[in-house]
Amino acid sequence: MPSGLSFNLGRKAYSEALDFQRRLVSQKQKEELPELLLLLEHNHVITFGREGKDENLLSDPKSLEQAGVETHYIERGGDVTYHGPGQLVVYPIFDLRHWEKDVHLFLRNLEEVIIRTLGHYNLPAQRVHGLTGVWVEGKKIAAIGVAAKKWITFHGLALNVNTDLSYFRFIHPCGLIDKPVTSMQQLLGRQADFNEVAAIMTEEFAKVFGLEVKSGSQEFLNELASEFRIASL
Repeated sequence: MPSGLSFNLGRKAYSEALDFQRRLVSQKQKEELPELLLLLEHNHVITFGREGKDENLLSDPKSLEQAGVETHYIERGGDVTYHGPGQLVVYPIFDLRHWEKDVHLFLRNLEEVIIRTLGHYNLPAQRVHGLTGVWVEGKKIAAIGVAAKKWITFHGLALNVNTDLSYFRFIHPCGLIDKPVTSMQQLLGRQADFNEVAAIMTEEFAKVFGLEVKSGSQEFLNELASEFRIASL
């Protein structure tokens, strides 16, 4: 059974996490490493993927600055999305050569991980034909956007756990005008235990991808941080 390591990084600035991903991808291209799962939250940020259109941003730079929202243009697939506190973000740094070199299959597997995770809370999550992501009761609860370099994946998924949905007012999420967003908190009528959701999702990653996933040690992260001169990990 292939091995994996998961790391709960807490809340990280988007630029810091992006730099860390890129460096891990570079390292994983050079040597055989376990599949890596980075679980974290971000501060308020709007990101544009490769298909991002400026007209899907519904606010001006001054309003975003006043609301404490950063913007980043990045190499993942998809259009525009929002990340923020209360949203579980997972970045799988996986080698697709172990997964049939099929990006579309990888996306469907990420959807399956989310669907199974939400099933633990009796939330009837489902796919929408022709779109990437996961919906509950016709509302989008999770966004997915990935990139791959030499078959090593980065970027990933974002599940609205206790997310403040008002921040989605700044965008057409994923470029979709007629698809509202929701969160676990909104659907359950209470806050979900964020760490519990993260643990369940890690377990479902292991099942869907057939991995033996262990919690990564702080020493391992420190070693990577030292090698790549990444501060404050």
